[in-house]
Amino acid sequence: MGRPNNGTTQRKSSTTHYQTFPTPPPKSKGQPPSDTSRTSSHDGPHHARTGSKGSNHEGSPLPIRQLFVLAVISLSEQTALNSIGPYLPQMVATFGDVDPGQVGLYVGLVASSFALAQFATNFFWGWLSDRIGRKPVVLTGTLLSAACFVAFGFCKTLWQAVIVQVLMGLVNGNQGVVSTCLGEITDRSNQSRAFIYLPVIYGLGGITGPVVGGLLVSKNAHFSKEDPYPYLKPNLLSAAVLIVDMIVTMVFLEESLDEARDLPPLGKRVGNLFSWVWQFASSSRPSYLRIPSINHKRPLHIDGDATNEDEDEEDSDSDSGSQTSIPEMIPHHTTDLTHSQILNRDTLLLMSTYLIFQLSNISYNSLYPIFGQAAPPRGRNLSPKDIGFSLAFASAATIVFQLGFFGRLREKLGNRVTYRSCMAAMALAFILTPWVGYKDSKNGDGGISTGKAWLWVELGFILLVKSLAAVGCLTSFLLLITNSAPNHSVLGTLNGLAQTLSAAGRAVGPFFAGGLFSLGTHVEPKGEAVAFGVFGGITFIGFLMTFGIRGANLESEGWDEEEGSEEDEESEDEDDHAR
Repeated sequence: MGRPNNGTTQRKSSTTHYQTFPTPPPKSKGQPPSDTSRTSSHDGPHHARTGSKGSNHEGSPLPIRQLFVLAVISLSEQTALNSIGPYLPQMVATFGDVDPGQVGLYVGLVASSFALAQFATNFFWGWLSDRIGRKPVVLTGTLLSAACFVAFGFCKTLWQAVIVQVLMGLVNGNQGVVSTCLGEITDRSNQSRAFIYLPVIYGLGGITGPVVGGLLVSKNAHFSKEDPYPYLKPNLLSAAVLIVDMIVTMVFLEESLDEARDLPPLGKRVGNLFSWVWQFASSSRPSYLRIPSINHKRPLHIDGDATNEDEDEEDSDSDSGSQTSIPEMIPHHTTDLTHSQILNRDTLLLMSTYLIFQLSNISYNSLYPIFGQAAPPRGRNLSPKDIGFSLAFASAATIVFQLGFFGRLREKLGNRVTYRSCMAAMALAFILTPWVGYKDSKNGDGGISTGKAWLWVELGFILLVKSLAAVGCLTSFLLLITNSAPNHSVLGTLNGLAQTLSAAGRAVGPFFAGGLFSLGTHVEPKGEAVAFGVFGGITFIGFLMTFGIRGANLESEGWDEEEGSEEDEESEDEDDHAR
């Protein structure tokens, strides 16, 4: 059997699998699988990494079925989460303990409580998925989220709503786990084609969610004897969507964590858990406490005498189910990585810049409606309909960009340069926004131009730049953090940490953005530029930090840094000729 020529692997597995990291594929227990057998499957995560650089220019086939399941999970969750937004201000206003003049404050409190709770537990869910597998974590999060949506529909006071939102944030960590699964079922030759669809799914969820929430709540909904729970319908529908999502996940999602893939089905593992509890409660010395004595390898006897082994097998028959329950419950990890290997320089810079990106992105999303609706000269006097139309235009353009152009752009620039360029574009959008023109020239105090047509041209351009930069940053980051992980067994932890930082940015961004804009109203001239300028400067700092991300292993397979693009057809022809 040939020995891998690029060092020893840190990850041991008996199954073939997509390999993202710069380590050789694991050795099998028997005859090495042929090239054909390693690449014949299209649906599961059990693909081998394509050969060396340039050996497969077209890349590995995408696992379509698993990608579809992950898309269902993401779309269902985004639909449910985004369904709350349309009726949340009206719901808060109808709470008896809320002053009408403080509705906006308490809407922010309810929304921020969800993000703060996610900040507390996202890292835990990522870490747990590295220990027990991705599928159990996804199923647990989906089921508990569905229960929280039902509870939210029965809320009748402000603090009930806050508590339920906190619980919903605590149990919802699936976004990071889905990103982890994507990284594990793809390799460097096809990962960019898979990851470009994730922001598209989020965009679709941003459309389907408000439809669910807006259509199922009447305009004059309020708590009454005739309708004691006017906000129950959209929450029941959201819970039903999540239950369907859970069923699809249970049936069709394949476990992507190497160490957990060889375990029995999840139902049997749950049964083992109850068996443990039963033994612990009913036995003075549970049989599973004797497991360490059978885990050591027995020395081989040259004479072939198996008498002692037979006796041991007979003695252990009654405890066999218990003795195998531990390895059937939790996968064994053979990887022993240090903190410096996991949180290396590139990973730390990626996490820091991702926090800046998420803080800037949510802050812009909060600032734009405030800036648009405010009266001149600080704002542009746009109606809610105008703001909604402009955001819908940006979302539609983003989906088209992701599906039609992002993959080609990334192939030309690479993951690092794409991430850096999108961060710069985000900073540019902040700087340009306060300088758009006014509908009426008499309201202007320093805009680039005046007139409604020019206003929409300038706003359309800036929103397009910002939206494309946002999805480009997100997609590039997911690719970079996947490739920066030294091993798949810690990828869930890294994605959990990333989602924790994301939640931190989403929790504090709106408060800082609103406070800075209010402060800017007392500044002359161009007070609206204060908030946009501060966050533009923060984003520019993140752009400068991206120059420190220099790991050569962060790019996709076939990337040639000197040429600045993926390997061309000449390299493919040379490999074909050599074979």
